[in-house]
Amino acid sequence: MEKLTLVFEPAEEGGYGAYVAEVPGANSRGETIEEAREMVLEALHELLDYRREKAEAKTGAIREQVALIG
Repeated sequence: MEKLTLVFEPAEEGGYGAYVAEVPGANSRGETIEEAREMVLEALHELLDYRREKAEAKTGAIREQVALIG
């Protein structure tokens, strides 16, 4: 299965910023690494849902769903 990379960086104001290295726009923050992980994965799901809806709204486009396996 293909894997994604979560990156956690300490924030100046405390807590951690987090992002998915392979997916621009999938980022969030949390007070702990665990909270940042939960929040960035939620952001990833929301981003994918949003982009899927935008793609589905295009007429004449051919779409194919694939499972990422390594």
